[in-house]
Amino acid sequence: MKAVVTNGNGGYEELEYRDVPIPTLASGEVLLQVLAAGVNNTEINTRLGWYSSKVTAGTEALTAEEKEKAKEQADGGWNESTPFPFIQGTDCCGRVVTVAPGGDESMIGQRVLVRACMRSSGWESLENIWMASDFDGAFAQFVKVPAEEVFPVNCDWSDAELGTIPCAYGTAENMLHRAKVSRGNHVLVAGASGGVGSAVVQLAKRRGATVTAIAGKEKLSQVKSIGADRVIARGENIVASLGEKSVDVVVDNVGGTAFGEMLEVLKRGGKFVSSGAIGGPLVTLDMRTFYLKDLTLIGCTAWDEPVFPHLISYIEKGEIRPLLAKTFPLDRIVDAQREFTEKKHVGKFVLIPPAPDNKQKSLLAITL
Repeated sequence: MKAVVTNGNGGYEELEYRDVPIPTLASGEVLLQVLAAGVNNTEINTRLGWYSSKVTAGTEALTAEEKEKAKEQADGGWNESTPFPFIQGTDCCGRVVTVAPGGDESMIGQRVLVRACMRSSGWESLENIWMASDFDGAFAQFVKVPAEEVFPVNCDWSDAELGTIPCAYGTAENMLHRAKVSRGNHVLVAGASGGVGSAVVQLAKRRGATVTAIAGKEKLSQVKSIGADRVIARGENIVASLGEKSVDVVVDNVGGTAFGEMLEVLKRGGKFVSSGAIGGPLVTLDMRTFYLKDLTLIGCTAWDEPVFPHLISYIEKGEIRPLLAKTFPLDRIVDAQREFTEKKHVGKFVLIPPAPDNKQKSLLAITL
């Protein structure tokens, strides 16, 4: 099959589009034809080694020296080391083409989404592994996944539209779930034009919250159009715009220098929740603000059990809509990631693998 193999930490030269074997199933697994695979910050961050303890800057400001230190440290993945060479691709809309012996053959032919975050030690433990960070993902024609992580979805969305959902919306819904966002809450969303941020805007509005969104000036009208009640241009003083103690929940995947302002606008007893820090992982925390205001800081990586089933139901009920910015053929992944890093878009980019050829269909004894 055709796949994009990430050979190691580094630049775009580490992305190799080539032939690799179709995965062989183990007990309890299913094989999916990948119909669409979204592009995320996490794939770029992993390739660059951004998760390494040696890195102190945001993704865009990552220096050559930090990249080299991260490569030497070999701790640039979500779970310390990354299994290079491997296939990335955290988002997957696919069709079940084969199940392992003893599996449920009624699944064959179903269009599905894959829950990319897998609680490897059960729901009572926060230990987790991620498709495309800890094992091969969806930047390929086919991918194998545990059968229990596959969720059929019945809707009129295109494959590419479904490919925008898993990572961004799963992460967004998980943060809102953990923070217990509900009707009447005022939620401040940083980075609201990105994949996760735009999903947070939609999902917070679905819960009945009032949403203030921060984005670049050129994107404010688009962010407003997806449901934000108020928008603030990135770089404006947040405290001056909103006032102190005006927000119930801050959802911030940006980090960086605005962190202190985010805590100042939280009400007493407010919650700050994050699953990323693309603007800079190191921040300054005034402990007095933290404890005198009785704040709760919530880190989110492991998805909770209700999150993904809820997302599927929101799609099937028409309660959310996809934000598909652009599609690219899989072999143009470098173009996709390069344009992605320019951050001129709102929503998600999605890669489309080539359809199976006759030889692949014959080999898998499938009709697609």
